[in-house]
Amino acid sequence: MLPDAEPEEWYERIPFGEGVTLVHEPFMPFFFRCNMWHVRGRDRDLLIDTGSGAISLTAQMKWLAQRPTICLLSHTHWDHIGSAHEFAERLVHPAEAAILADPTNAATLAAKYAKDDPAIEAQMFTRRPPGWRGSAYRLRPAPPTQLVAEGAVIDLGDRRLTVLHTPGHSPGHVSLFEERTGILFAADAVYDGPLVDKLYHSDLAAYRATMRRLRDLQPSIVHGGHFPSFGPTRYRELIDAYLAGTPPPAI
Repeated sequence: MLPDAEPEEWYERIPFGEGVTLVHEPFMPFFFRCNMWHVRGRDRDLLIDTGSGAISLTAQMKWLAQRPTICLLSHTHWDHIGSAHEFAERLVHPAEAAILADPTNAATLAAKYAKDDPAIEAQMFTRRPPGWRGSAYRLRPAPPTQLVAEGAVIDLGDRRLTVLHTPGHSPGHVSLFEERTGILFAADAVYDGPLVDKLYHSDLAAYRATMRRLRDLQPSIVHGGHFPSFGPTRYRELIDAYLAGTPPPAI
């Protein structure tokens, strides 16, 4: 059986520069470990995704509650929305608003993992969340306070991030692009690991259209929903490999 982590160890905070901070759950492997991206603004902050919610995010990362913070959910899979209910402002695409409001284990893909099974736990964790019981895992409803679609702008006072509707992985998946800095928060549309396009609400044709559309962007850096961040050359390698149906070249 895996050892339990201490609550104060469960989340890690890593500054990236440009007012961007990564928050993640280090005792989850990359495939399950959601990258939560915090963007500091003059008037308010933005948090993209909220992890598994296995333990309270704001209870351990108290600094997240010290300023007005908009929480944008890139999509509604369990590993991205677990602590969404802890934030007063919750943004999501209309296509996934109903799931955020009623996040059943089936709709959020948690059903496969919400089991008291040591083999499943070994896939998901290197240490378990304190008090973890897979069979008791439930996501709390977090009805959106605002719906965002293609072209919406999130204004932080001195920073403006544009919403890109990037379906394929899921119907309401969104990414964010800050034109001034060239930072792309691609979430699960593009990351440097095995991309997932065969879920119950995935759409291969939409995913290919998303990739062709993203191929035309000129990001300076890409922060994905999983795995480490990467630059524009790797970005195009990953997209081109997906469109060609081949594995991306090794780094």
